[in-house]
Amino acid sequence: MPTRQPRPRGPHHFSKPALTHDELVARMVERGLVVTDPDRTVRYLRHVGYYRFSPYLIPFREDPTAEALRTGTTFDHVLDLYVFDRKLRLLVMDALERIEVAVRSSLTDHMSVHRGGPFWYCEPEHFRDERRHQWFLEMVRKTCEDRLASAPESAGGDLAHASALEHYLTTYGEPALPPSWLMVEMLTLGQLSGLVSNLQRATDIGRVAQPLGLPGPVLLSWLRTYVRVRNVCAHHGRLWNVGLGVYPAIPTSPSVGWLTDTEVLSSSDRRKRLYPVLASLQSVLAVVSPRSSWARRLSALLDQHPEVPLKGMGIPPDWRSDPFWSERLAAVSTARQDDRL
Repeated sequence: MPTRQPRPRGPHHFSKPALTHDELVARMVERGLVVTDPDRTVRYLRHVGYYRFSPYLIPFREDPTAEALRTGTTFDHVLDLYVFDRKLRLLVMDALERIEVAVRSSLTDHMSVHRGGPFWYCEPEHFRDERRHQWFLEMVRKTCEDRLASAPESAGGDLAHASALEHYLTTYGEPALPPSWLMVEMLTLGQLSGLVSNLQRATDIGRVAQPLGLPGPVLLSWLRTYVRVRNVCAHHGRLWNVGLGVYPAIPTSPSVGWLTDTEVLSSSDRRKRLYPVLASLQSVLAVVSPRSSWARRLSALLDQHPEVPLKGMGIPPDWRSDPFWSERLAAVSTARQDDRL
């Protein structure tokens, strides 16, 4: 794979001074923000940080190229957008967790049973790129070594148990690396995505993707996007209107649950927003957790924050009318416990 040349650094010298919280509030007021309680605003800036908070001012600008805000923009308007984004990250992380766990399970179930047993991942024949495979094995090996080099995990009480990795390493001397079903639990989403994408046989990727209701190439694409989305969420970054840089493939197979109105994503701008990611999450959840209330919680979140611009996420105004969403929104769960899966 050719290495992309780094972009040149900018020509300017950074010389902005650090400002106090009071000075930062004064700056926002100068730009048109209505602040009725300066002490409360300072408290938020102290615990949130101006650098994290300030991007949420941008949608309220009078002119996208200038700092001045629209007349009447209050601190609570901006705070509502910030709070919405935090709730959105938590909702998206909930879906990502279920999907990541499902991929781990599908990968180890298929490869362990059909491709060489519990230690299939140690065999080079299953992988396209030998160097990536060797790097992966070194990562697993180092994780095991670090675990043994650290203090023993305490089992203080009947309900406290050492981790599965701790148990394996202190119980078994051979093989040196853990079995597949333990190994996959050690992986980050990025490592999991890399492992699946490096599988040699397209048929194996397809078999891993099948329990999630996806073709192999679509799973690979969506996993790459999910890695980026999860990183944004895990670092508490701005999600609602962020440019992800990597976007989910639009499925063409009728077997994949997807938006009925395919023209909605014909716009390049909308395809590069969060909306197709949200649709992809719901598509997989409909398979791995069919009674999940995730779509209804998404709808409720948008209702709770009606001032949030849907355009920033690429969501069309009539998004709920698409059968892809309306069927999920109309579904009534007969057992709330199902939503835990």
